[in-house]
Amino acid sequence: MRNTFHEETEMRASSNIAGKLTDLWQEKRVTVVVPILTVALYICVAMSIMLFIERLYMTCVILGIKFLGKKRYTMYRLNALKEEVEKKKKEYPKVLVQIPMYNEREVYKLSIGAVCALSWPSQCLIVQVLDDSTNKSIRDMVQAECEKWSSKGVNVMYENRDNRSGYKAGALREGLQKEYVRDCKFVAIFDADFQPDDKFLWKTIPYLLENPELGLVQAKWKFVNADECLMTRLQEMSLDYHFNVEQEVGSSTYQFFGFNGTAGVWRIEAINDAGGWKDRTTVEDMDLAVRASLKGWKFIYVGDLPVKNELPSTFKTFRFQQHRWSCGPANLFKKMTKEIIFCERVSIWKKIQVVYAFFFVRKIIAHWVTFLFYCVVIPACTVVPEVYLPKLVAIYIPAITTLLNSGGTKRSLHLIVFWILFENVMSLHRSKAALIGLLEANRVNEWVVTEKLGNANRQRQSNPRLTKKRQCLGERIHMGEICVGIYLLICAIINMRLRNDHFFVYLYMQSAAFFIVGFGYVGATPN
Repeated sequence: MRNTFHEETEMRASSNIAGKLTDLWQEKRVTVVVPILTVALYICVAMSIMLFIERLYMTCVILGIKFLGKKRYTMYRLNALKEEVEKKKKEYPKVLVQIPMYNEREVYKLSIGAVCALSWPSQCLIVQVLDDSTNKSIRDMVQAECEKWSSKGVNVMYENRDNRSGYKAGALREGLQKEYVRDCKFVAIFDADFQPDDKFLWKTIPYLLENPELGLVQAKWKFVNADECLMTRLQEMSLDYHFNVEQEVGSSTYQFFGFNGTAGVWRIEAINDAGGWKDRTTVEDMDLAVRASLKGWKFIYVGDLPVKNELPSTFKTFRFQQHRWSCGPANLFKKMTKEIIFCERVSIWKKIQVVYAFFFVRKIIAHWVTFLFYCVVIPACTVVPEVYLPKLVAIYIPAITTLLNSGGTKRSLHLIVFWILFENVMSLHRSKAALIGLLEANRVNEWVVTEKLGNANRQRQSNPRLTKKRQCLGERIHMGEICVGIYLLICAIINMRLRNDHFFVYLYMQSAAFFIVGFGYVGATPN
């Protein structure tokens, strides 16, 4: 009897505690959670509509360009220009080709070999290998490769610095200051994993010769390892949209578009006029392009000139790259907004396009709305019935935006669900990086070179003896993604038990995606 009495007492106490907690939640939910969540919902809806309008505009323009056949680079008489240059052999412009690299053991031969094979009069071509390698054995190998091509008659200059001041921007800047570069009119830039076609210069230089107002010719990227794993396929989808839509629209409508840091040819006069290379952010390429644009220089994108290169295939490398690509533009936006607004040489329309569309919507809002709306606010709304979540903004607008954003790679449309889930997961990392850039917090100038594997990964797969130890568990776990995954899982369970709107299906899938990434089961196996 005494035991029964004690059990009943404990049950009543537990029931009272649970009841008090429920009452407290009900009270705080109405007075605190609902107002905050409602304001967050309105902000996210506004950002979502901004992104939707921008994507819709880009889609309408690119469809018009394709329907009318009005791609800007097709308006130039490229073959006629080439023939004209070939007839006047004494007037070939002198071209510098820069290859910046840092400890590129696996790919240095690919880039140097491809650049040294470029078709252009040898007396008018200088290949400059800017090797910032800190590993002496790699420096020796790169130098030996340069000497090999030099013995074949190619004018190859090997440059090595005793410091990495300014990183890539510093190397490019110092390279242009060499005495032998003074007679060069144009400079082509290729990162260490890029392999241009031998006709690359013939397909770019004539544009610059025809139009003295052109400061940059940007080529397209083609990914040689897109089929290596699911993560590389998803990267290809995102980058193909950037090149096939964003760059093409910017070029064909004479709007601003950025330099991609590689696979492009600059007029050296434009670089100098813009103030040269600066290392104040981790996106020195975008920085230079904005400053050159403000000086009145024009750019052109050549969409039918692909240059082979490599996507990061390990998640660790991809995260470092995405941090740099998200933090840098946000930091540059903060540094240059005032300069852009008060620039007298560009129109108001171009200022709006650069500040609002290029920077604010694409480089900041796109990351924040993806994470805050799809991974925080919508899940919260599904478990708080007092907040009304319209299907128009929760389902239809995001769905249409996604379809518009994923049309750049037709061969991967069947992977669209995986792409959505992966992009939502990465939005956490990108949003944090963008915030770091705006606040100029720690890691704002963090520069980690994207590791390239070249043929090494395939060789290791075919020869197990070459495989190194895998990453330890601590390096694979990402607590931020795991915490968001737990949050989404809780929201999914509550939504499935208490509501009948089927949002739990999305929440379970997105939660699983966060867990997969959080525990490091994404990308190729690190070697």
